[in-house]
Amino acid sequence: MTPDRLPTVFTRTEALAAGVSAGELRGPRYRKVFHNVHARSEVAHETHVRALAALVIGPDAALVARQTAAELLGGVVPPDVRVHLALPTGRLRARGIRAVRRRVTHAAVIGGVRVTTAEDTFVDLAADLSLVDLVVLGDSLVSKGRATSHSMVAAAAEGAGPVGELARRAAGLVRAGVDSPMESRLRMLLVLAGLPEPLVNHIEYDDWGRWVRRYDLSFPERRLAIEYDGRQHAESQRQWERDVDPREELDLDGWRIVVVLAKGIYREPGRTLDRVVAAMRAAGVRGSIRSTEWRLHFPGQ
Repeated sequence: MTPDRLPTVFTRTEALAAGVSAGELRGPRYRKVFHNVHARSEVAHETHVRALAALVIGPDAALVARQTAAELLGGVVPPDVRVHLALPTGRLRARGIRAVRRRVTHAAVIGGVRVTTAEDTFVDLAADLSLVDLVVLGDSLVSKGRATSHSMVAAAAEGAGPVGELARRAAGLVRAGVDSPMESRLRMLLVLAGLPEPLVNHIEYDDWGRWVRRYDLSFPERRLAIEYDGRQHAESQRQWERDVDPREELDLDGWRIVVVLAKGIYREPGRTLDRVVAAMRAAGVRGSIRSTEWRLHFPGQ
């Protein structure tokens, strides 16, 4: 083997056998991923590279799992710099790798990396994530076509204890057609406050059957929409925020639109709920804040 034939990740032994000197391994052309495992510097996808490197260290039957698997599957999870592996047998201790014993019967392959399936990844992460983060993950995996809301429910059905209960509850709240994690969070804010759950991504058509507009969250029968807007104003974010309230008063084919910005989820969730409830009452949607559970997941400032 010659240096240009080395795989994406390789051991120090393989590099030396291919004619790469120890000094060259420390140079700019290569980078160390884990102890005695290296990669070429030009390879950019960090999660993919680290996953491959962890599998080089792990036993043959190891799979990438949990947060790392979720990222490779296109799911949205809180960042975790560790690589997570599932080991059918044995143990593995290495800095930067978290390996847990787990018997796996099915696997997916993403870019040459064997990972736990989307459904198994979702259920596994019920031990690590909050309810809202788990729903965000489930929505994103369904959006990427890696699973369906029904397959999530089926996978979570056998879980035991509090973790299994959380997985089942989150799976029951996963929806298809969600465009972004913030839409998931906004929907969960409403649901955890005990408000009626709006429809996800309702599409309005004109009299000729042509697509007119899609609403993130809505009550179509009452022509009320709740939209997350993550755009930044071209001139001033403050100006953009000032423009939101007047937009809500405009009729769009008889629709009333409540526009929610990031601060309405992270900093002012209570005000967002008040605005939504007021709009619901004006539109004739029956509902009120009946739970304080939202405060556990959206504490605001």
